[in-house]
Amino acid sequence: MSDIQAQTDLVFVRQAVTEAEPPPRSVVGPVGWVRRNLFASIGDTILTILAVLFLAFALPPLLNWAFFSAVWDGPDRSVCTSEGVGACWAFVKAKFAQFVYGRYPIVERWRVDLVFLLGAAGLIPLAVPSVPYKNWNTLYLFIVFPVLAFILLAGGFFGLRSVETALWGGLLVTLVVSYAGIVASLPLGILLALGRRSRMPIVRTLCIAFIEFWRGVPLITVLFMASVMLPLFLPPGVNFDKLLRALIGVALFSAAYMAEVVRGGLQAIPKGQYEAAQAIGFGYWKMMRLIVLPQALKLVIPGIVNSFIGIFKDTSLVYIIGLFDLLGIVRLNFTDTTWSSWQTPATGLVFAAFIFWLFCFGMSRYSQFMERHLNTGHRH
Repeated sequence: MSDIQAQTDLVFVRQAVTEAEPPPRSVVGPVGWVRRNLFASIGDTILTILAVLFLAFALPPLLNWAFFSAVWDGPDRSVCTSEGVGACWAFVKAKFAQFVYGRYPIVERWRVDLVFLLGAAGLIPLAVPSVPYKNWNTLYLFIVFPVLAFILLAGGFFGLRSVETALWGGLLVTLVVSYAGIVASLPLGILLALGRRSRMPIVRTLCIAFIEFWRGVPLITVLFMASVMLPLFLPPGVNFDKLLRALIGVALFSAAYMAEVVRGGLQAIPKGQYEAAQAIGFGYWKMMRLIVLPQALKLVIPGIVNSFIGIFKDTSLVYIIGLFDLLGIVRLNFTDTTWSSWQTPATGLVFAAFIFWLFCFGMSRYSQFMERHLNTGHRH
């Protein structure tokens, strides 16, 4: 017993829980973030140093051109022709209204503003998951809003002055073409993807032929054919508006690419999901609507949004058929002798690029938000 008692006396038993100590400063806070993300390895350190050197070389002259030496206000090009002058933002300021509305009549531009407001009123609640009444919101944004937008923009109804689409331009045309392409491409793409996987040979063959044809033709060719060649095949006296032809061409072209994105999601769904839906008595369309498509579309959210971004950027190609979108109206104003200077083209193109980036970045960030919200990454 004495030996056991002696060994017990040598053992230390803590009587109280010690307070937690803070983690080392080298692994938390700004220092920890820098070590983990910029200097975690030799390769990361080399890349970080190269990136810093590149920024130190490129950033100062860029900031000097865009901000410090830029001209922000002025009556004409004379303010942008001095030695050492940077960006001519005075040109953008003077032409900003035209960049947004094109040649839309000034006294009628309130109709464009109202369309933008009505579109935002439908898009924002639909994009926020917690807002209720999604079905009614969807019905408004995809059915009611296009009709209201057409009435307001085109006019000719309810005493509104008629405005030809040839006068539309700028950001207005960019949003109209991209909206039509996005709204039409997703449902058409879903139908084409289902048709391509159909067991009926005729349906499958027609869908494959449609998809491969449109994917094999450049969009610029589609727009050119819709604008120049299509009227040659129509009966005498029958003609379509040029903008309408462009909308149809963009929608069909985009639907072919969207179909392949959706088909990839359908093929990723396990066969057991189909069998389980059939086992409880679901028919084909009910199975697709309630079981398969919700899962497939969640899996391909990045691909769908990538297609939407491509549609938005491809709207600049309508310039070839005489429609002046944002980029087209910016380029058109380069010929204005009042603002003709060597800084004007660069400034205008940078402004257009920033607007395109702003919309595309917004769609990309919302896509990432929806992926996290729907947990499509299947992280454990």
